[in-house]
Amino acid sequence: MTKHGPLTILIGSPLEPDQVERIAAVDSGRVEVLYEPDLLPVPRYEGDHHGVPRELDETQLGYWNSLVARSEVMFDFDWIGPATLPTRAPRLRWLQATSAGIGELLERSGLTGSGIRFTTAAGVHAAALSEFVLLALLYWTKDVPFLQRRQAEERWERYTARALTGQRILVVGLGQVGRRIAEACSALGVDVWGVRRRSDAPPPSFVSRLVPREDLQEALTAVDALVLACPLTRETHHLIGRTELEALPARAIVVNVGRGAVIDEPELVRVLEEGRIRGAVLDAFEHEPLPLESPLWRLPNVLVSPHSASTVGGENARIVDIFVDNLERYLDSRPLQNEFEPERGY
Repeated sequence: MTKHGPLTILIGSPLEPDQVERIAAVDSGRVEVLYEPDLLPVPRYEGDHHGVPRELDETQLGYWNSLVARSEVMFDFDWIGPATLPTRAPRLRWLQATSAGIGELLERSGLTGSGIRFTTAAGVHAAALSEFVLLALLYWTKDVPFLQRRQAEERWERYTARALTGQRILVVGLGQVGRRIAEACSALGVDVWGVRRRSDAPPPSFVSRLVPREDLQEALTAVDALVLACPLTRETHHLIGRTELEALPARAIVVNVGRGAVIDEPELVRVLEEGRIRGAVLDAFEHEPLPLESPLWRLPNVLVSPHSASTVGGENARIVDIFVDNLERYLDSRPLQNEFEPERGY
């Protein structure tokens, strides 16, 4: 309870009814859940937190704005105008995001200094993204494009493939996603090196070497794959540029499941066009949706994923797991998990 009565929670993106019920069941006497799916964007697929915006009439818009004004907690951002939340939601104290990377949105919308607490969905996508990275590594190790060409030619000719076991990868970013990737790869006999923001603490047991940021270029000369799993911050913007890409061996591939702007995309296109590296598997891009004129669509040594590697069935239930735990913490005045820290940018 608050001085205004039950804690008012507004659901800001489409959510399954059973998940809404889970939130309401945390403490029915202390929370009031507001959920109006007919006023929210229409989801295009399971777990779509953006959807197709609805055209609300004046009455509907007024009602939605009244719900925003009442909310003290929000599950996801207001789809109409996140930047206006401080004025349209004067009672809002905490917002649970459905994404792990919200730093760009908060900075773009000016919400970092709003006084609102933000928590992220960090860790929810770790399993899905680690599976995608394994797909990427095997895609090139087992040379799926070669097999597709041979099949199209109806050509039966035995050949020798490479093994993933014994290869070395460098994972940039050892948060929950990066650690899950490193652990999965290590279990398959891959030698995993890692780069993280802090290099003074010992690495996890499944990371054989922790590479200091200043040694990144040298380390890149000795890996078979560069895997990017870090958030986008001022420190990581264009972390991988021409110098870093040219340091990679010709056999190497680049896998990005972080944020597009961690790589200097024009330089990535150049090294791929020149064949200086073997290929890339990309789930994130500097500009999304990926513009039709981008060469990445047509390069034969690139596999494009439309920022969907993290989206799998049942995702909302896992995000609600985090929110329910945080809601219990919030009601008990305990620290929240995954709280966004502006000074770090994640």
